[in-house]
Amino acid sequence: MGIWTALTRNAAQTRPDAADPRLRGRAYPVPFAAVWDAALATARAMPRWTVAEPDARSGTIRAEAHTALWKFTDDVAIHISLDDKGLTRVDLRSSSRVGRADLGTNARRVARFLHALDARLAAGGGAEKNR
Repeated sequence: MGIWTALTRNAAQTRPDAADPRLRGRAYPVPFAAVWDAALATARAMPRWTVAEPDARSGTIRAEAHTALWKFTDDVAIHISLDDKGLTRVDLRSSSRVGRADLGTNARRVARFLHALDARLAAGGGAEKNR
C-alpha cells in the first residue's frame, strides 16, 4: 500500500483484482461449516475485536475492532459464501467510523485476519487456498 493510499482512504476490502495481494479474498476447498467455524473462531481471537453479529444463515460475521493507540472503533464485516466452483469464499471489509484516512490500519487488519484464518484452516486439515 502506498503512502497516498494510506493518507486518503479509511476503509479496505477484499477484491479478486486488488492491486495489494493482501487484499484478495480467499476461496477454500473446505465445507462452508468448517470455514464458518474457523472464521468465527479467528474473529473472536483477534486482538481488540468484539464479534457483534454472527449470522450463519446469511454467511455474515460483523465485528467491532478497536485501534490500539486512540481506541477508535472500526467496523468489520466478514462474508462467507460458496462460489460458482463450489469453493467456500471469504471476503471482508474493514472501515473506520471517523476520519478521512486510516494510515493503512484497515488494510493491515484485513491482511492479519486472512493470514490467521489461513493458518487456522491449514492446522485443521491442510486446506489449500485459492486467491
